[in-house]
Amino acid sequence: METPLIEFNNVSLGYGKRTILSGISFSLFETDFMGIVGPNGSGKTTILRALLGIVKPQRGEILTHNRSQRTLTLGYVPQRDAIDPIMPYSVFDIVLMGRYGKLGLLKQIGKEDRAKALEALGHVDIENLKDISFRDLSGGQKQRTLIARAFASQPDVLVLDEPTNGMDLTSRTAILELIKKLHLQDHLTVVMVSHMLGDVATYVNRIALVEESLFQVGTREEILTEKNLTQVYKSPIIVGNFHGKTIVTAGGNNV
Repeated sequence: METPLIEFNNVSLGYGKRTILSGISFSLFETDFMGIVGPNGSGKTTILRALLGIVKPQRGEILTHNRSQRTLTLGYVPQRDAIDPIMPYSVFDIVLMGRYGKLGLLKQIGKEDRAKALEALGHVDIENLKDISFRDLSGGQKQRTLIARAFASQPDVLVLDEPTNGMDLTSRTAILELIKKLHLQDHLTVVMVSHMLGDVATYVNRIALVEESLFQVGTREEILTEKNLTQVYKSPIIVGNFHGKTIVTAGGNNV
């Protein structure tokens, strides 16, 4: 039986004395490309922060495992506006930040770190942008830069927070295809938080559906049913298929 990388065992999460989610139990495996979805304010970001170790459980436990007997490495891709546009960082500067977690006490960035940063840039097809200021990039280029930064950390798990938020269809598709490539070709476990149900439905293999009084984990087919989504989103949801892609609509609009 496959050993999970991360386990949530009857976890309650919140801030201070306020509990946001309770009774959360699921496992994340090496083969997973998991989407975390749910209505606004349902607790998606709280689960992400718990995965990253930023939020500690109020109850229950979160366990991590790694077959190589070393600490599990998570590569975090924040939303693009998390990087201050006033700071004059180049693309290479941003990606090099992904190496900081590999440095021991008092160690400085070295030749290997720079090589890994350049490798990461090439891996997401933006090596030609390495000297450009991050603030001058398009939305898609910024997202590739942040993915490269996470990749430079040599992660076991890639954790992305709304990676396609605010993008047009072409840019969204390009970023999702890149994430799919990292999952399949580089054998990265992927966790992606998104409010875009259609994007998640097409690319992930497992889904965690988060709602204040309900938490479900399963395959796309198990979770993305019209009855289930209509109950969670409190609105009629239609699920269909078009040229091999899952289409999720509410009131005639893609969600």
